[in-house]
Amino acid sequence: MTSARPLALVTGVGRRAGIGAALATRLATDGWDLAISWWGPYDDRVSGGADPDGVESVVQECESVGARVTRLPVDLEDPDQAAALVGRAETEAGAPVTALVMSHCESVDSDVRTTTVESWDRHFAVNARAPFLLVQAYAAALERAGDAAPRDRRRIIALTSDHIAYNLPYGASKGALDRLVFGAAKELGNLGVSANVVNPGPNDTGWMSDDVKRWAVEGTPLGRLGRPSDTAALVGFLCSEQGRWVNGQLLTSDGGISNRA
Repeated sequence: MTSARPLALVTGVGRRAGIGAALATRLATDGWDLAISWWGPYDDRVSGGADPDGVESVVQECESVGARVTRLPVDLEDPDQAAALVGRAETEAGAPVTALVMSHCESVDSDVRTTTVESWDRHFAVNARAPFLLVQAYAAALERAGDAAPRDRRRIIALTSDHIAYNLPYGASKGALDRLVFGAAKELGNLGVSANVVNPGPNDTGWMSDDVKRWAVEGTPLGRLGRPSDTAALVGFLCSEQGRWVNGQLLTSDGGISNRA
């Protein structure tokens, strides 16, 4: 089966309140077909909690605007599953992956004193190694695809964070992710790929306590919490034809909280 709509592979689409869900629905509205991945056991154990009907709700919303959606639950801590995901997406969707949008993560708070080796390794496996394997597979797939994947829509976008203190393994692994994407922006330019990192700042996706919400609102010049739709608006632009010339950048979309004096 083929489609006139390009295919975006979006990771981390397990919960309706999450940024991944907002990215998927925005791209569907903008004319993309989707392959979406998520891992239920992770959603079950992190702050914010599981959303058993979340994936199907996102799928229905995307399909309502004409997108075809391929569902791909996958444990990205497993290097074999991460390496195979792009190929699975192309096989099951019947189309080449034109854009790779990575919004999955491992995020469990701990500081310098309390971080365990197990937690450190899991964060780097999910947040750095899995994106490396995905980018590697994506580049190889583009080389095979030729003109079947439109060159003016080829994108790598990853969500990052500038937070390190008190969630050290998360922040450190996101730093490694940034460097991966910057490398891809240079090395994959001959394939027509634009690669960027987006820092959404603190988003209200269900994990925030009342104290954190107050801190975020008080520290944001625009005076409200970040929303997944804010991030989706920027990612939608980057994935558009107009966003092609933005390449190798770390773009912050956080209402100004990171610039407070």
